Amino acid sequence: MKAYLIRRVLLIVPAFIGISFITFLIVQLSPGNPLMEKLRRGGEGGGVASAAIPPEYIEQMKKMYGLDKPVPVRYALWLRRLVMFDFGNSYKDQRPVMDRIKETLPITLQLNIISLLLIYLIAIPIGVYSATHPRSWRDTITTFILFILYSLPSFWLAMLLMYFFGGGPYFHWFPVYGINSQGAQDWPWPQWLLDRSWHLVLPILCLTYADLAGLSRYARAGMINEIRQDYVRTAYAYGFSERTVVYKYAMRNSLIPIITLLGALLPSMIGGSVIIESIFSIPGMGRLAFEAILSRDYPLILGILSISSLLTLLGLIISDVLYAIVDPRIRFE
Repeated sequence: MKAYLIRRVLLIVPAFIGISFITFLIVQLSPGNPLMEKLRRGGEGGGVASAAIPPEYIEQMKKMYGLDKPVPVRYALWLRRLVMFDFGNSYKDQRPVMDRIKETLPITLQLNIISLLLIYLIAIPIGVYSATHPRSWRDTITTFILFILYSLPSFWLAMLLMYFFGGGPYFHWFPVYGINSQGAQDWPWPQWLLDRSWHLVLPILCLTYADLAGLSRYARAGMINEIRQDYVRTAYAYGFSERTVVYKYAMRNSLIPIITLLGALLPSMIGGSVIIESIFSIPGMGRLAFEAILSRDYPLILGILSISSLLTLLGLIISDVLYAIVDPRIRFE
């Protein structure tokens, strides 16, 4: 297992270099100019308007930010700093990009890890039950509800939840702004944790329901395929109970496609955090990425995308390791 993990970690290096190169090209060649965006904001804040900036000053600013160099040279310089996890300074406030990511990444990971655990803990039992009771009225109702949930846009549902349960004309059950109440940092630990949990109910619900609906369908399809196998009929013939056959044998083998989706769920949920964190004003990495894109903050955008890529590759490694744990027929070699 140790040799396998070493090989997988080494394979991350060329994969990450390829991802970083494509990402860098897309960001650098995208419409917009970070320098002109910075000058425009300066003009709106009471400074000189962008149109009145002397060309000499613009060239000086380009040289200061390294925008006067060709794209391959800029990529080589950025990749050299990336080895030391130095993403440079933000164009917006000149703070180190890594410091801003360290402030926001734990919040985004907290949202996504809790959502991911809920997705698997709920979707797998629903899928197993639907597969063992096919075409029953419970299976029909469950399928209907899950398809409705899968079709609902997350931003639309978030707005509805805020309207009905977040202080609108109906109920004021959940807060809809931030991740803690004002002054919560001075509260005792249990009270702070309860307040944090109460703030995260609606955002986690919006991050969970769609993937939960989709994953439960994969679990159902995989389980139906397994319970039709010969070894299941043999286990029944030997007198094993239905609970033992379903949960000890069939379900374990049906988890292979579910584990495969783990590597894709994590990056998709991080991408979904951009919308949810912006709607609920959560100071996470998704909201930070949205603000960086609007301001054309290239170092911040590249830093966030690099961290997201590493998390994606890490999710793939975890999926491969879980393969061998779930199915003994799969060997690391």
